Amino acid sequence: MCGIVGAVAERNITAILIEGLKRLEYRGYDSAGLAVLTQAGELERRRRIGKVSELQAAVVADPLAGQLGIAHTRWATHGAPTEGNAHPHFSGDEVAVVHNGIIENHEELREELKGLGYIFTSQTDTEVIVHLIHHTLKSIPDLADALKAAVKRLHGAYGLALISAKQPDRLVAARSGSPLVIGLGLGENFLASDQLALRQVTDRFMYLEEGDIAEIRRDQVSIWDQQGNKVQRETVQYHEGAEAADKGNYRHFMLKEIHEQPSVVQRTLEGRLGKDHVLVQAFGPNAADLFTKVRNVQIVACGTSYHAGMVARYWLESLAGIPCQVEVASEFRYRKVVVQADTLFVSISQSGETADTLAALRNAKELGFLGSLAICNVGIELVGA
Repeated sequence: MCGIVGAVAERNITAILIEGLKRLEYRGYDSAGLAVLTQAGELERRRRIGKVSELQAAVVADPLAGQLGIAHTRWATHGAPTEGNAHPHFSGDEVAVVHNGIIENHEELREELKGLGYIFTSQTDTEVIVHLIHHTLKSIPDLADALKAAVKRLHGAYGLALISAKQPDRLVAARSGSPLVIGLGLGENFLASDQLALRQVTDRFMYLEEGDIAEIRRDQVSIWDQQGNKVQRETVQYHEGAEAADKGNYRHFMLKEIHEQPSVVQRTLEGRLGKDHVLVQAFGPNAADLFTKVRNVQIVACGTSYHAGMVARYWLESLAGIPCQVEVASEFRYRKVVVQADTLFVSISQSGETADTLAALRNAKELGFLGSLAICNVGIELVGA
């Protein structure tokens, strides 16, 4: 799963970007990169295949510094995991973009932009976005306004961050089907696809909603909703420690999560399980009525969350006597689903942001399920929205 980090500050933000990427390593990726606007007013980038540590070594060997920048970890979709396909992508050495998601009409836009003289250097759908923005800036010079116009041409899911050498005091972002969160600092502000990436620099966050466009400056954040109205999103303060984002002394996040299972199960059950009964009200005001009607359960997830769903199936059927089906979200979302009466839809996502799981959940809301239950590892996430 891809990850985004961005920053605008009065200090060098290169180390902040790299540390943010490290905190997103648990999500999985095959390449990483960053771009900053240097003191000379030029966009510079470093990209590497493999771990964030490889990118960090490249920055140490060939340093770059700036007060405005974006960074990305990529899990290849369109195009192989190569350095040329890694983000950020540039257009005309003027605009840089990082992007999570899939642009479904990228081939159509690619041909259109080629006809306008743009030369593509990657196989990605993301490069379409940066050239489209570059072209839009010719008629709409403000970066946020250009982004508002350009995203109307994009079909699919995206969370993206954009910077321009000609507008060095801001980064802009757009969210549609892929999460983004703004981190609020003092004289500096940040952007990420997951608040864990920013917990080393702030504990105050503002979550973008579906269709939002944001302009982020050092001392100001402006947000417009999908109707173009300027809006204010709620600021949330996060009090839990940042150790969840660190590997600690473990070799990798998978090993850390395995060893944490007993304490995680305990914390999960706290407030939801009494001495001899389930505290149903902990699942919401309508949970008691919903659970009494459930006759079947459909679990949808990806990766190791799917494996967790398989375990849950055995528990539900052996202990509760309730039939349960478990399906990979990428299969569920694309097939014609026949929903049995009184079926509870359960989505499982470690991050709360898994694209196929979110798409399956959106489909489920239109298919006549009795209700839905989301299980994830973070307190504020898309599956709960």
